[in-house]
Amino acid sequence: MRKILVIGPSWVGDMVMAQSLFMVLKQAGECTIDVLAPGWSLPILERMPEVRKGLVMPLGHGQFGLGARWRLGRQLAAEGYDQAILLPNSLKSALVPFFAGIRQRTGFRGEMRYGLVNDLRLLDETALPMTVQRFVALGQPDGLPLPTPFPWPRLIADAGNQATLRARLGLAEDRPAIAFMPGAEYGPAKQWPLPHYAALADELSERGYQVWILGAQKDHAAAADIAGKRPHVHNLAGRTQLGDAVDLLALADAAVTNDSGLMHVAAALDLPLVAIYGSSSPEHTPPLSKRVAITSLRLECAPCFKRVCPLGHTRCLQDIAPAQVLTALDSLGAAGRRTMPITQA
Repeated sequence: MRKILVIGPSWVGDMVMAQSLFMVLKQAGECTIDVLAPGWSLPILERMPEVRKGLVMPLGHGQFGLGARWRLGRQLAAEGYDQAILLPNSLKSALVPFFAGIRQRTGFRGEMRYGLVNDLRLLDETALPMTVQRFVALGQPDGLPLPTPFPWPRLIADAGNQATLRARLGLAEDRPAIAFMPGAEYGPAKQWPLPHYAALADELSERGYQVWILGAQKDHAAAADIAGKRPHVHNLAGRTQLGDAVDLLALADAAVTNDSGLMHVAAALDLPLVAIYGSSSPEHTPPLSKRVAITSLRLECAPCFKRVCPLGHTRCLQDIAPAQVLTALDSLGAAGRRTMPITQA
């Protein structure tokens, strides 16, 4: 049986999309897949049945740590991996597989990795415009076209943890839930305005829903602005770990989100999803699900891919009204698993 080590990415959304690669590898033949990745990603990997185990990369994003990479590589040499697949394009990501003596080391050309990567691929960005396509291509022999269609990520929630979370967080079971993900790691040019989220929460509460606001600790203040004193809006940002967020999303009836890592998590759970795009583009990193409504004004200045609006107005997000997002939720039949449909009042 082939043993494959994947050097994983450093972003939540990219890690979710990497599951498509793992699925393609499994379809190609019997193999075991281990993933070397940041420690925060282990709960995501645990919810991917294709992955045997996640291995913690002891260095943070941006740290070179040549000695630590050499020691880790020599430790992994005992595993006898047949192939390493490098999803990051950095020089440092190629060091551990090289030090481990893995016979086939596959990756795109990236940062001067000649010799470190001996199955070196040239990236045609026109042929592979999407990040997930580039990941899947590395699981194929060089030059072979992508499977059509290629599999989309599908995470498996932890049912036992779901029950624990409901009890710990005091989440009612008599109201269906809509999840909000108002954060965006990249910057404010990807964040729908908080007053818009609050107005949408008011409308959903009036219709009989509860709202769960998910995110990291740094999103807690923004989530508090949305929740205010609204009795059916729960600020869960910073109160859950990443694996908890996966399991809570699997319990929700729908989600409204910026272009973020949790957007990809929701899509991988096949959750009805309204994805709001401002400075970024769904052509590059779309949520991979058929139950998605992309909301974007597609202004002339967008996508600019900037962290902060260079024109100072962020109209690409400000001008998306709560009513427009509500209409998008309606179009999905988002609460189809419940007896209370979302309909215009």
